[in-house]
Amino acid sequence: MKLAALSLAFVSAVAAQPPFQVKVSGHGHPMILIPGLSSAGETWDTTVAHYQDRFECHVLTVAGFAGVPRVPAPMLDKVRDGLADYIREHNLVQPVIVGHSLGGFVALALAARYPGLPGRLVIVDAYPFFGGLMDPQATPESARQNVAQMRHYMEAQSQDDYERYVKSGVGTRGMVTKDSDLDRLIAWGLASDRTAVTDATAELFSADLREEIAGIKSPTLVLGAWAGYKQYGATRESTLANLRAQYAKLSGVEIRVTDTARHFIMWDDPAWMFDAMDRFLAVAGQPARRTAPAEIKMDARASLAKPLRREVSPGGFSGGSR
Repeated sequence: MKLAALSLAFVSAVAAQPPFQVKVSGHGHPMILIPGLSSAGETWDTTVAHYQDRFECHVLTVAGFAGVPRVPAPMLDKVRDGLADYIREHNLVQPVIVGHSLGGFVALALAARYPGLPGRLVIVDAYPFFGGLMDPQATPESARQNVAQMRHYMEAQSQDDYERYVKSGVGTRGMVTKDSDLDRLIAWGLASDRTAVTDATAELFSADLREEIAGIKSPTLVLGAWAGYKQYGATRESTLANLRAQYAKLSGVEIRVTDTARHFIMWDDPAWMFDAMDRFLAVAGQPARRTAPAEIKMDARASLAKPLRREVSPGGFSGGSR
């Protein structure tokens, strides 16, 4: 009986754990920043420094990555739905959503499932169908087959094998230019939960939002990179063509491609990224503020009266665990 009670308590605690941690800084219109696979919220440090005098920055670290305890699968659905809850709980009126890689996919999924919640979207080197990233001719079926093989390989790894792979930089060397940034990625990878990385990778590369993004109502800026994929045959033209094809059903999408930065555009060429974002967000003046969407059902003045905690306790939302 005692063992059963302890087991039930453990399961309940895991189920109640939020799918991300949040740190909040700055002031102004809300901006939510989501990092990618195995990455910490510190991915966005320079971005926060650039915008915190005009935006209230809510920086996520996804559960299972960079030392944050994981949540059960499906991970990406939990992050998407947890983010919708977070926006409603804190009365964030159409926040700007900035997502990198896996974080960009989550931003698209959020805007497709809950089109009334987010404001403008900034998608940094992310695709609605990651299974077609390297092979534009890939289909959902072929992607699922590839994912099954990938999952089998990753699950067969021992912890030592996984750590050797992460330390080698084989999967991350082409994503950044500076050695110091590679060291940061390796440290985050070693601090990430191997099973969470496996689950999230499998979910990301088997999902397909190309049809669903037709329901997105938010103005969207997509920033793409190709320099890090040259060794696989990528060119500027092929990358731009793939982006245009994948985002074809997202009305009004603006797509820009950098010729210098690798996957972590915010580190390799921040000036280019900030110029594109500044123009898109119109931060030369005051950011546009639209009326509260029906999904939130709140008085916008309430968000000014409700204080937010600036730092998140481990394992919780900025306002505490739910």
